[in-house]
Amino acid sequence: MQHIRVGISLPIRELCADLGAIREFAREAENLGFSHLRVPDQVIRPGGGYAHEAFMILAYVAAIAREIELVPSVIVTPLRQTALLAKQAAQLDVFTGGRTRLGLGVGSSEMEYGALGQDFGTRGKRADEQIELLKALWTQEKVRFDGRWDQIQDMGIDPLPIQRPIPIWIGARSQPVKAVRERIGCKADGWFVLCSPDEFDGLKADIDSAARQAGRDPGEIGTEAGIAVVGPREGEWQDRVKGWRDKGLTHLCLRTLGGGLDAEGHMARMHEVADQLGEVLGTSNA
Repeated sequence: MQHIRVGISLPIRELCADLGAIREFAREAENLGFSHLRVPDQVIRPGGGYAHEAFMILAYVAAIAREIELVPSVIVTPLRQTALLAKQAAQLDVFTGGRTRLGLGVGSSEMEYGALGQDFGTRGKRADEQIELLKALWTQEKVRFDGRWDQIQDMGIDPLPIQRPIPIWIGARSQPVKAVRERIGCKADGWFVLCSPDEFDGLKADIDSAARQAGRDPGEIGTEAGIAVVGPREGEWQDRVKGWRDKGLTHLCLRTLGGGLDAEGHMARMHEVADQLGEVLGTSNA
């Protein structure tokens, strides 16, 4: 059975006002052997919601944690200018020495699209075009691109990222539209599993089929599920980890969010989970 990489979400929604706590959580996650840190994207939302901008907070973390992979996920791609997004991701990859993995998605809030002056109805098609351009901007010093939304003539970003291209991961729920399954199978390096274990096999079969039709090896497309380690089902996280491991996932992301913890509580819970992970996974470390 392949080794599974276990990361943890940086609880920026609950620790947002305390940069010192964010710094310590990131540093300790690395010290405990977690493979990656994930943060959500939020630019503007109805009713607000305190959260740092994903690239900015991970650039801050990059100066603190020197080995852990950093994963903004998922960036709502059509809300952002493609060249600027390419530049931001490339800079983070440079800051981390090639330890960036980029989660992309199209979002579901029409109100958010309106607030940022973007078209909600074409977001899927635009995301497909953006992925193509992102990969070109990350791998070529000068790009010629004539798309529906972006046109670039003999221009490029500098510096280029360390990873050329940066890995792109996309989220998929239990019944994503056909375009999402095809986007993952044809274009993505991996996908975030936003469904139950019972729904996983059918969804993966669709994505694998799309990959094969595109001439790709489905075995090279990663999978990552999230698991809460707090809340009403706090005591069941070990079984969920084992269940997803047995499904053959390549990555997991644990969450201390949602339990109403303070900074000390998040840190303590992370330590408790890390102490048990080796036994849960049948390994000597996480």
